[in-house]
Amino acid sequence: MVSFTVRLRFDQEHHEQVTEQLRALTLASRQEPGCVNYVAHFLEADSTTVLIYEQYRNDEALEFHRNTPHFHQYAIGGFYQLMLERQIENLTAIV
Repeated sequence: MVSFTVRLRFDQEHHEQVTEQLRALTLASRQEPGCVNYVAHFLEADSTTVLIYEQYRNDEALEFHRNTPHFHQYAIGGFYQLMLERQIENLTAIV
Protein backbone atom coordinates (compact mmCIF):
# COMPACT_ATOMS: atom_id res chain seq x y z
CA MET A 1 0.00 0.00 0.00
CA VAL A 2 1.28 3.48 -0.90
CA SER A 3 -0.10 6.30 1.27
CA PHE A 4 0.82 9.96 1.50
CA THR A 5 -0.48 13.46 2.00
CA VAL A 6 0.09 16.45 -0.24
CA ARG A 7 -0.18 19.93 1.28
CA LEU A 8 -0.60 22.81 -1.19
CA ARG A 9 -0.93 26.53 -0.58
CA PHE A 10 -2.65 29.01 -2.90
CA ASP A 11 -3.64 32.67 -2.99
CA GLN A 12 -7.20 33.20 -1.77
CA GLU A 13 -8.15 34.65 -5.16
CA HIS A 14 -7.76 31.15 -6.71
CA HIS A 15 -10.00 29.37 -4.17
CA GLU A 16 -12.94 28.69 -6.51
CA GLN A 17 -10.75 27.63 -9.44
CA VAL A 18 -8.73 25.26 -7.23
CA THR A 19 -11.95 23.87 -5.75
CA GLU A 20 -13.37 23.07 -9.19
CA GLN A 21 -10.15 21.44 -10.38
CA LEU A 22 -9.81 19.36 -7.22
CA ARG A 23 -13.43 18.20 -7.45
CA ALA A 24 -12.87 17.00 -11.01
CA LEU A 25 -9.54 15.35 -10.17
CA THR A 26 -10.98 13.65 -7.09
CA LEU A 27 -13.94 12.17 -8.96
CA ALA A 28 -11.74 10.86 -11.77
CA SER A 29 -8.99 9.56 -9.47
CA ARG A 30 -11.45 7.54 -7.39
CA GLN A 31 -12.41 5.66 -10.56
CA GLU A 32 -8.85 4.43 -11.18
CA PRO A 33 -8.47 0.68 -10.63
CA GLY A 34 -5.57 1.02 -8.14
CA CYS A 35 -6.86 4.00 -6.17
CA VAL A 36 -7.90 3.00 -2.65
CA ASN A 37 -8.58 6.49 -1.30
CA TYR A 38 -8.34 10.06 -2.60
CA VAL A 39 -9.70 12.86 -0.42
CA ALA A 40 -8.95 16.58 -0.82
CA HIS A 41 -9.60 19.01 2.02
CA PHE A 42 -9.28 22.71 2.66
CA LEU A 43 -7.97 23.36 6.16
CA GLU A 44 -10.71 24.82 8.34
CA ALA A 45 -8.28 27.27 9.91
CA ASP A 46 -6.74 28.32 6.58
CA SER A 47 -8.80 28.22 3.37
CA THR A 48 -5.68 28.88 1.29
CA THR A 49 -4.22 25.47 2.21
CA VAL A 50 -5.30 22.14 0.72
CA LEU A 51 -4.46 18.76 2.19
CA ILE A 52 -4.92 15.73 -0.06
CA TYR A 53 -4.84 12.21 1.39
CA GLU A 54 -3.99 9.61 -1.25
CA GLN A 55 -3.75 5.85 -1.02
CA TYR A 56 -2.95 3.37 -3.82
CA ARG A 57 -2.63 -0.41 -3.94
CA ASN A 58 1.01 -0.28 -5.03
CA ASP A 59 3.65 1.82 -6.81
CA GLU A 60 2.30 0.81 -10.22
CA ALA A 61 -1.14 2.19 -9.33
CA LEU A 62 0.44 5.48 -8.23
CA GLU A 63 2.43 5.65 -11.47
CA PHE A 64 -0.77 4.95 -13.42
CA HIS A 65 -2.45 7.85 -11.56
CA ARG A 66 0.37 10.25 -12.36
CA ASN A 67 0.10 9.41 -16.06
CA THR A 68 -3.67 9.78 -16.46
CA PRO A 69 -5.14 12.52 -18.66
CA HIS A 70 -7.14 13.87 -15.71
CA PHE A 71 -4.01 14.23 -13.53
CA HIS A 72 -2.25 16.10 -16.33
CA GLN A 73 -5.28 18.32 -16.98
CA TYR A 74 -6.37 19.23 -13.44
CA ALA A 75 -3.12 18.94 -11.46
CA ILE A 76 -0.09 19.56 -13.70
CA GLY A 77 -1.87 21.88 -16.13
CA GLY A 78 -4.32 23.21 -13.53
CA PHE A 79 -3.79 23.95 -9.87
CA TYR A 80 -0.03 23.19 -9.93
CA GLN A 81 0.26 26.36 -12.02
CA LEU A 82 -1.38 28.34 -9.19
CA MET A 83 0.27 26.85 -6.10
CA LEU A 84 2.65 28.83 -3.97
CA GLU A 85 4.10 25.87 -2.14
CA ARG A 86 3.86 22.06 -2.01
CA GLN A 87 4.84 19.47 0.60
CA ILE A 88 4.52 15.68 0.42
CA GLU A 89 4.53 13.41 3.47
CA ASN A 90 4.90 9.67 2.81
CA LEU A 91 3.08 7.48 5.31
CA THR A 92 3.58 3.95 6.64
CA ALA A 93 0.40 2.19 7.71
CA ILE A 94 0.25 0.53 11.11
CA VAL A 95 -1.28 -2.91 10.58
